[in-house]
Amino acid sequence: QVQLVESGGGSVQTGGSLRLSCATSGFSISSARVAWFRQAPGKEREAIAAINTGSSYYADSVKGRFTISQDNSKKTVYLQMNSLKPDDSAMYYCAADRQYWRYERSWNLAANFGNWGQGTQVTVSS
Repeated sequence: QVQLVESGGGSVQTGGSLRLSCATSGFSISSARVAWFRQAPGKEREAIAAINTGSSYYADSVKGRFTISQDNSKKTVYLQMNSLKPDDSAMYYCAADRQYWRYERSWNLAANFGNWGQGTQVTVSS
């Protein structure tokens, strides 16, 4: 059974940092693409970072501030978020695309990700 469980969200002030974790089970993250998405109230879900063997990807909105990484032994993907801004406030989700290598598809399209976690809330206050 494939599962993704996010943790690490919380409330911080502008300029602060958080590290989100996405603990996985039921598949190997070393052969999948795992991404972080976020969604704020009234806004569309946005892909912000993804990682697969040998590559990582970032949205322009977080490039230079966020870092995605993975620990295959712990089956966990992390999102280190620095220099947080109020615009970063959202529900953050991790998702897995276990077929990315077969179809060469986009890292930032939510429809390509078949497995999702329940989300963790991040709130950044000014």
